[in-house]
Amino acid sequence: MKRFFPVYVRVPVLFFTCYGILEYFIDSGDKPMIIAYPSVLALLGLILLVIIALEIVAKASNNVIEQLMTPEERAQKEALDNLPFSELPFIKKLMKKLTKSRAIEEEKEIEMDHDYDGIKELDNDLPPWWVYLFYVTIIFGVIYLGKYHLFGGDNQIQELEKDLAMAQKEIEEYKKTAPDLLTADQVVLLTDPADLAAGKAIFDSNCVACHRADGGGGIGPNLTDEYWILGGDVKEIFTTIMEGGRDGKGMVAWKQQIKPSDIQKVASYILSLQGTNPADAKAPEGDKVAAASAASQTSGNVANDTLANTNNQAPSAP
Repeated sequence: MKRFFPVYVRVPVLFFTCYGILEYFIDSGDKPMIIAYPSVLALLGLILLVIIALEIVAKASNNVIEQLMTPEERAQKEALDNLPFSELPFIKKLMKKLTKSRAIEEEKEIEMDHDYDGIKELDNDLPPWWVYLFYVTIIFGVIYLGKYHLFGGDNQIQELEKDLAMAQKEIEEYKKTAPDLLTADQVVLLTDPADLAAGKAIFDSNCVACHRADGGGGIGPNLTDEYWILGGDVKEIFTTIMEGGRDGKGMVAWKQQIKPSDIQKVASYILSLQGTNPADAKAPEGDKVAAASAASQTSGNVANDTLANTNNQAPSAP
């Protein structure tokens, strides 16, 4: 058998079989098992060494046995090793059990009296493999009948509908928490200094050309007063940044350049600028929105001290 499965086939097959078994029983999440659990890598290395050691011992043992053989035994072993796969003793024995075939010399024993133009019929038994398979289909049929017709098991269409409903539910749950699938109705005012600092960095990279680094306004409106053209709530500011300003004029839409989760940080940072009153700020535009000022106090008070030093730094180029 070893000539049909040489060592360079046996070793990888055994190794990856062990790996597959470990991968199946060990839950490593999204990471590969050998990365999530480095100890498993050491175990696989040990398994590989054991397999190689067993192959070396088996090879050495065979060499010793061959040296102890008589010339006749060695010739008999060589003849056995050179047999085709189908002629190997255990293969022939297995096929005989599965087919119950008779040798040509024994066909006389099972000849029937029927003779059609010299063609005779043999009284062969059904091949065991066919009989076993027939029994399996009967058992399968009984189980199928019981599950789907007696006990109300789901058919394929019902299983599909349930799977689709479950998948849709999982998608909706994922959308509730996925940071880059934020919609305006999910946006909340962020007050964490790290989020506001991240929003400031994005603002400095993309917004200062029109609104100035201090938010006092240039080409674009002043972002530090209580007057807003398109609404001063954090959700409205988020929508304005995402979709852009008024048609034909105003700010462009940033949804293709900035992720929704980052736009939320920028909107929160903008509200933290409320009441900072920078020098030479642009005149108010739009309508006064008192709620924006009140809502921004939470973030403005927390963030002003944290961002005081960074607000005075030179803005980066847009």
